[in-house]
Amino acid sequence: MLTAAQKSLRKFWYAIVPLDRLADGPLPFRLMGEDIVLFLDADGAPVALQDRCPHRTARLSNGRCIAGQIECGYHGWTYDGTGRLARVPQFDAAAPVPRISVPSYRCAARYGYAWVALDEPAQPIFDIPEDGAPGYRRIFQFYERWNTAPLRFMENSFDNAHFSFVHRGTFGDTAQPTPKRYEIKETDYGFYAASLVDIVNPPAAQRVTGTTDPATTRDMRNQWYFPFSRRLDITYPSGLQHIIINCATPLDDSHIQLMQLLYRNDTESDCPAQALIDWDAAVIEEDRAMLEATDPDAPLDMTKHAEAQMPSDRPGQIMRRRLLEFLHAHGEAEVTRQYV
Repeated sequence: MLTAAQKSLRKFWYAIVPLDRLADGPLPFRLMGEDIVLFLDADGAPVALQDRCPHRTARLSNGRCIAGQIECGYHGWTYDGTGRLARVPQFDAAAPVPRISVPSYRCAARYGYAWVALDEPAQPIFDIPEDGAPGYRRIFQFYERWNTAPLRFMENSFDNAHFSFVHRGTFGDTAQPTPKRYEIKETDYGFYAASLVDIVNPPAAQRVTGTTDPATTRDMRNQWYFPFSRRLDITYPSGLQHIIINCATPLDDSHIQLMQLLYRNDTESDCPAQALIDWDAAVIEEDRAMLEATDPDAPLDMTKHAEAQMPSDRPGQIMRRRLLEFLHAHGEAEVTRQYV
């Protein structure tokens, strides 16, 4: 599937940029192949417009923000948070402003990020009960561009078979290559998957896991949020919770912007945020090296047998089936490199 070519996938919320990065002015972003600009309106809320001025097509992201409006850097035409033209500096102050607008997109602030949906959303932004709850802290871990497809990232997130190989430098146990089975329950929003996984516990991980034992377990209660978000809820025998939230935002057919948040039920004195960032950075770099070596055109239609399968691939198989069903339900066929 060539992600950006699938128009119906525009009907979802995607995490775009940390809100604090908008404080210094407008930022460009490419979502599903669409160039957009984000900035803060007069109320401090994020807004998203098409990144083109209707006058001479200059990128609005090259301009500046003034009192919650965005001024084009080419001729100073200024637009409000709805995209409506508010000022033309070349006109006399008494002259009417032309009824011109820049296309706008749905934009919302959640969990410290600006989220954007290019079309009417098919479902709301998922809930994170721990966000702001007593006893939990939110840590901004990663905001990175990866050279892979969002489906590749998502199915890897639920792939227990790769731990012993890809993660042999962190938590993978090379002596136990047989993957633990997920118990999966499909839901309206995607699926819920549970698994208990044996892991090694090197010294670098012991403050993360809360134990000095050389080996421990991960009790994983995971959720896939259609199409490209997930919650990895890990509970260690120590009682520590390590809750990772990812959104693999599709930039185009072969690149994603990876957002990763972490929620913990401990304190900075128990385990510093930087130690948690460093540990998870080592883990996802192992994933990144492998995922960037895959073909981003991941096939949805498994009846064509374009890729071999094994039993532990079931979470990814469900994702592919659900994505294909969604495309067909919206009158869209899967677009692959073969048909471009």
